[in-house]
Amino acid sequence: MLWSCSLLYLNVCSSIQGNIIGSGIFISPKGVLEHSGSVGLALIVWVLGGGVSALGSMCYAELGVTIPKSGGDYSYVTEIFGGLTGFLLLWSAVLIMYPTSLAVITLTFSNYVLQPVFPDCIPPYDATRTLSLVCLLLLTWVNSSSVRWATRIQDIFTAGKLLALGLIIVVGFMQIFKGTPFCNALIHSKVSSGTALKVGQLALAFLQGSFAFSGWNFLNYVTEELVDPRRNLPRAIFISIPLVTFVYTFTNIAYFTAMTPEELMSSNAVAVTFGEKLLGYFSWIMPVSVALSTFGGINGYLFTSSRLCFSGAREGHLPSLLAMIHFKYCTPVPALLVCCGTTIIIMLVGDTYTLINYVSFINYLCYGVTIIGLIVLRFKKPKMFRPIKVNLLIPITYLCFWAFLLIFSFYSEPVVCGVGLIIILTGVPVFFLAVYWKNKPKCIDRFIGKSFIVLFSIRCRRISSHMGDEEWFSCQKCG
Repeated sequence: MLWSCSLLYLNVCSSIQGNIIGSGIFISPKGVLEHSGSVGLALIVWVLGGGVSALGSMCYAELGVTIPKSGGDYSYVTEIFGGLTGFLLLWSAVLIMYPTSLAVITLTFSNYVLQPVFPDCIPPYDATRTLSLVCLLLLTWVNSSSVRWATRIQDIFTAGKLLALGLIIVVGFMQIFKGTPFCNALIHSKVSSGTALKVGQLALAFLQGSFAFSGWNFLNYVTEELVDPRRNLPRAIFISIPLVTFVYTFTNIAYFTAMTPEELMSSNAVAVTFGEKLLGYFSWIMPVSVALSTFGGINGYLFTSSRLCFSGAREGHLPSLLAMIHFKYCTPVPALLVCCGTTIIIMLVGDTYTLINYVSFINYLCYGVTIIGLIVLRFKKPKMFRPIKVNLLIPITYLCFWAFLLIFSFYSEPVVCGVGLIIILTGVPVFFLAVYWKNKPKCIDRFIGKSFIVLFSIRCRRISSHMGDEEWFSCQKCG
């Protein structure tokens, strides 16, 4: 029993770390440095970003064991605030958070693949978008055809990010031991001399860094399976988040042992530039490793986002069309196509760093609403059993930082943040028409279903939330 508990605990630690560490550390350093204005402040942003993620994780841990539902954020918000608020959270995840993150990772994949081909300039817009589109469509087809192949791709390509980060940190430390004047650069280097740092720019630096930490709320999807969550969940958080923060901070230190701030700012693929400066003939390892990492990240986000979309529809929180699965392969094809379609649209209309600000703002907005729900629940149901009960100073501290980040980010990027809010509010009429309106004529559902079959030439069947355990298991198995 002790061995089983320990093994599961270690699995949760590795799952949290694996879900957080992704393509963000290969993208965000440039954005963090640009908005922070100096090397030292950029490193402080990375450390504080890990601290804020740890505070949020503790709040989510309390919610996860108090309301043990597999839907994560939207399940808690639905339970506390009601159906409309929970739906809007799910709506933003399906239309904004997951597709935008997918678009950023897909564009990163293309940049790292094409950068060695265009060593002296930024890869052409058409080339990056075309390669991104091919990659996204290929992985959508794989996920639609076989669950087994989708999970195998994830397992194989996860090694890419570990190889790239390990290599960067080891080589960076070797440079420091050789006497690279990093400390001197840390004190004196500035990105743009004579430019005063504005609070709004600092908020945007945190938004850029928070993209790399996104995924810490994954722990709420495993609380039901974790043995003794009261003991093991906080331990998993206190080990995983500091470890990720350590990796991210020292990866950035390693970058600065090889590049000046100006060189990092001018680089379109930071890890590629790092490899070219320090790895010599073996510099090809960096773009290959990052490409493998991002390819696996795209696959993972497609797999997860389609299941979230499917689960929300099965519980009645999204249109019932999205609760359909392929008749033969038992994969959530409608949900996958929605995720793929929204990602393509976002990918074609924005650049990478604007998209990061966009998705990070919405992520933080949703995190904050969920943590406000924790405080509301404390007063609404004070006697409710809570296996984990955090000190109220933890959510209050998080919400103070949350308010600072959202207010000054909105001030600095009103268009980007405003568009995100408008898209969230478009979910209000959708909720009342597609979810709240229970007595719709059956001909509407039949028309939607037949249109989907005609448009995409697939046969689907709907999975009801009242399906028996054996039937649901057999459906999963045939994928």
